[in-house]
Amino acid sequence: MRTVTGVLALVVSLSASAANAMTVQEFLTTADHIPRNPTALLRSDTRRLMNEMKTAFKTVGDEQKAAQAAGRRPATCVPEGTRISLSPENVLARFNTIPQSRRNISVTQAVREWMAERYPCAS
Repeated sequence: MRTVTGVLALVVSLSASAANAMTVQEFLTTADHIPRNPTALLRSDTRRLMNEMKTAFKTVGDEQKAAQAAGRRPATCVPEGTRISLSPENVLARFNTIPQSRRNISVTQAVREWMAERYPCAS
């Protein structure tokens, strides 16, 4: 019974996370309203976008590790120990290259695609 309850709680938690995933369009719209000066760091919207990016990169990294551990080919092959440092301008520039028709994808999916392009796995 405990196992079933635990599994159900995990499924509900994952479903809620997926339902609350920020889209690229939402990210860009929010970012557009943040001033480009040092006071931006004091804004809750800035912290929310920073957390969204942090979560997306962690998710993509965790997926890569899980696929490797399971003997599957991961979607990304970021070298172990690589620290990815991106400026807000880099992120916005990349997200703005996504066609309007695809901006409904999650920030995590956009990061996944970006890292797969930047760090492709050998065939």
